[in-house]
Amino acid sequence: MVAMNLAWFAKTAITTAFLGRLGELSLAGGALGFTFANVTGFSVLNGLCGAMEPICGQAHGAKNFRLLHKTLLMAISLLLLVSLPITFLWLNVDKILILFGQQQDISTVARTYVSCLIPDLFVASLFCPLKAYLSSQTITLPTMFSSAVALAFHIPINIVLSRTMGLRGISMAVWITDLIVVVLLAIYVLILERKKESMWKEGGWWDQSIEDWIRLLKLCGSCCLNTCLEWWCYEILVLLTGHLTNAKQAVGVLAIVLNFDYLLFSVMLSLATCVCTRVSNELGANQAGLAYRSACVSLALGFISGCIGSLVMVAARGIWGPLFSHDMAIIKGVKKTMLLMALVEVFNFPLAVCGGIVRGTARPWLGMYANLGGFYFLALPLGVVFAFKLCLGLVGLLIGLLTGIVTCLTLLLVFIARLNWVEEAAQAQTLTGQE
Repeated sequence: MVAMNLAWFAKTAITTAFLGRLGELSLAGGALGFTFANVTGFSVLNGLCGAMEPICGQAHGAKNFRLLHKTLLMAISLLLLVSLPITFLWLNVDKILILFGQQQDISTVARTYVSCLIPDLFVASLFCPLKAYLSSQTITLPTMFSSAVALAFHIPINIVLSRTMGLRGISMAVWITDLIVVVLLAIYVLILERKKESMWKEGGWWDQSIEDWIRLLKLCGSCCLNTCLEWWCYEILVLLTGHLTNAKQAVGVLAIVLNFDYLLFSVMLSLATCVCTRVSNELGANQAGLAYRSACVSLALGFISGCIGSLVMVAARGIWGPLFSHDMAIIKGVKKTMLLMALVEVFNFPLAVCGGIVRGTARPWLGMYANLGGFYFLALPLGVVFAFKLCLGLVGLLIGLLTGIVTCLTLLLVFIARLNWVEEAAQAQTLTGQE
C-alpha cells in the first residue's frame, strides 16, 4: 500500500515538473487546475468510494461474496453517475476561478488543463472501487505492481505528449497513466481472480435491492464528507496563507513543507487502509476480540510511526528547502516551519489510524463529526486569530492546525474507547446478511 501511494505522489511530482518546463504561466494554471480538480472531483470520488471499505471488508470476513460482488458494481455505477455533474463543473472552471478573484490568464490555462483531465474522472470511477475491492480482501500486490508499471510509462508518455500537444498533452498523460492501472487491475479481477471458482460461483453481481442502495448511500454520505472535510482544510490553509503580508514567501514555504507531508501521508493513508481492512474483516468474521486487538495494535503502530515520521522531518529540514528553492528567506522559513510541522505529524499518524478504525466499524460519521469539530470549529478559526490578529503569520496558521488535529484525535479516541466490540461484531453480521 505504501509503495502504491508513493507511486501516486511520484506521478503528481512528475506532472508538476513537466508543467514547470512549459513556463511560469503553464505551471501556475496547471497547478491551480489540479487543485480545483482535487477539491471538486477526486476528493469527492475517493470519499464516496470509502463506503466500500467497511461493506466489502466485513463481507469478505463473513464470506458473503455476493455482497462483495454487488457492492463493487454499485460503487462503480454511483461514481460514474456522480462524475457527470462534476464534468459540467470542470467545463466552467475558468468562470468559477475568476469569480473567486483569480487572474484571467491563469484561469484560462487552468480550464485547458482541467478540460483535458475530464476522462480521469471516469477512469477514477473504475480505479477507486477496484482498489477498494481488492484491498478489502487483503490483496495489495496487484495494485502495487500496476501502479509501478504505470509510473514507469508516465515519464515517456509525458515526453511524447508534452512535445506534441503542450499543456493538453501533460494533462492527458495523467489519465492515460491511470488508465493503465485500471486495465491491469481489471485483467487481474476478471481473469486471475476468476480462478477462485467457489467465490465467483456465488455470483450476486446484479442482485441489488433498494436496501442495498440505501445502506451504501448512507455510508457514502458520511465517508465523502469525512474525506472532503480533511482535504479541503489543507486547501483552505493554503488560500489563507495567500492573504498574509509576506504572501509569496509564505505560500512558497508552505508548498515545500506540504510536499514532505505528502510523502508521509502515503504511509498514513496506507496504515488507515490496512487497519480498516483488518478491523472490518474480523468484525465480518464475528471475531470481536481480534477486531479489538487489531485496532489496539494499529493505534500503537500509528503513534510509533508518528514519532518516526516527526524525527525524519526534523532530520530532513536542512536539506529539503534547497531542493526546491535557492531563496535564503524561503530556505530559512522551511527549516523553521518543518520543526512545527514535525510536531503535527506526531498526532497526524494516529489520527489517520483512528479514521481507518471507525471506517472499519462502518461508523464513518464519527470521523466526520471529529473532523468538523477539530478542523472547522477550532483549527481554522484559531489559525485565523493567531495568524492575522496576533500577527504570527504562517506559524499561527500551523498552531491552529495542530490544535485542531489534537482535538480531532482526542474525540476519535474517546469514540473508539466507548465502542462495544461485541455489539459491533453483531452489527457486522446484520450488515453482511449473516443473521
